[in-house]
Amino acid sequence: MLSIRGLSKGYSGPRPRAVLSGIDLDLAAGEYIAVRGESGIGKSTLLNLIAGLDRPDAGSIALDGVELTRADDDALTVIRRERMGFVFQAFHLLPYLTAAQNVALPLLLNGTLDGATSPRVSEMLAAVGLADRAASRPSELSGGELQRVAIARALVHQPRLVLADEPTGNLDPDSAAQVLELLRRSVKGEGAAGILVSHSPAAAATADRIYTLTASGLRSG
Repeated sequence: MLSIRGLSKGYSGPRPRAVLSGIDLDLAAGEYIAVRGESGIGKSTLLNLIAGLDRPDAGSIALDGVELTRADDDALTVIRRERMGFVFQAFHLLPYLTAAQNVALPLLLNGTLDGATSPRVSEMLAAVGLADRAASRPSELSGGELQRVAIARALVHQPRLVLADEPTGNLDPDSAAQVLELLRRSVKGEGAAGILVSHSPAAAATADRIYTLTASGLRSG
């Protein structure tokens, strides 16, 4: 489903540095992997490259046979909207929308007319334990609740690829366990693929395979 070959990315400036070099990765439908590594090693950069939010210096990324690194910005926007679910560390919820409306955004963008009233939105809010917070706006939610809304939004449209960047960083242990189970169940149940980036050994242990990102590349274990 996902194939990455020779992926490299660096940043110029007063102190140029290579962030990723020669990354290879294959991910099949139904597989859920975790990527660990030191802070600043490039884990978030890897997810951003896969999602088409940043462009690599070299290498290729293909999703369901579509070469993402050759797609233009408009095509990448459609692919992200229809096939990907991304859980950002910073949530990126729209402050003027309710929790239900934020979760409904992927459905609206993909042409589902009933939006926030969709049973799927209610189902996802219930799955993350926020059924009673559907009408609340982000300013009325705690950090943990914001994270759970972001996770519900990432999964609501049943994406082919789920990218989760430290999805349990703001959650208590019980909520974290609930969310990790939801992510895994969603990937497996939908025949999707998932990549979890996390510093947490407990979170990484829920994946099928664990990779460690180092300055020399991506290695298993």
